[in-house]
Amino acid sequence: MSVADFDFFEQLGEGAYSVVFRVRRKSDQQIYAIKKVRMQGLKDKEKENSVNEVRILASLDHPNIIAYKEAFVDTASNSLW
Repeated sequence: MSVADFDFFEQLGEGAYSVVFRVRRKSDQQIYAIKKVRMQGLKDKEKENSVNEVRILASLDHPNIIAYKEAFVDTASNSLW
């Protein structure tokens, strides 16, 4: 999976280290929210916290929480998606 597999629409939100976009996956035309975490400039502990967040999201299964699908690293932008 890579950023090229998605069509990007509007930005949904932004934090200190991340941005969330509404996207459509090209392979199945499904709409998703995708979060880009900017890893450049983060300390090692902050990078570790980002990876832990992904693990926690992947483990959640609740009807009031949007399901987590997958994560990938884009080396060109040095970002966790």
